[in-house]
Amino acid sequence: MATFGAVYDACVLYPAPIRDLLIRLASTGLFRAHWTEHIHEEWIRTLKRQRPDIDDQKLDRLRRQIDSAVPDCLVTGYEPLIETLCLPDADDRHVLAAAIKSGASVIVTTNLKHFPVDELAKFAIEVQHPDEFVHHLCGLHMGAVVRVVQEQRQDLKSPPKTVDEMLETFLASGLSETVSVLRPFSESL
Repeated sequence: MATFGAVYDACVLYPAPIRDLLIRLASTGLFRAHWTEHIHEEWIRTLKRQRPDIDDQKLDRLRRQIDSAVPDCLVTGYEPLIETLCLPDADDRHVLAAAIKSGASVIVTTNLKHFPVDELAKFAIEVQHPDEFVHHLCGLHMGAVVRVVQEQRQDLKSPPKTVDEMLETFLASGLSETVSVLRPFSESL
């Protein structure tokens, strides 16, 4: 079992391409991924604001699929830590509390400024953009990352995507470093 842990913030569980990639990577067992019910509520609330047509039952099913894809992903018992933490946005303290409680060494988020390096260093936790996080995984386990991206692309049916379209989707999602290291493996994707 992997000892390295990461907490996914709500902003990386929506939009779908990043969520799909990160959940698939977490299911490999290369690291332990964590989140909370509160984090689920945040990304679902954001999705519903942008897509009010999506049925609540469909979202509940997606939430269960995400949780079942990654063993021991849900962090509980972190709530007492929240009030003891200091972050620029008090609404983000629950994410740091979950990272502390789960023993994670990384918070994966696009909201880097909400998690100051100095504050997180007190708990031996880093903050990484999903692009940096996946890029690091490529450096450690390139073959596994290539297989995950290949499976993700092959599972897309409505509509299917070519390798170039998949890489463009990642670029549009802010994963430029990841794309730069994946591009030489295009024939395998």
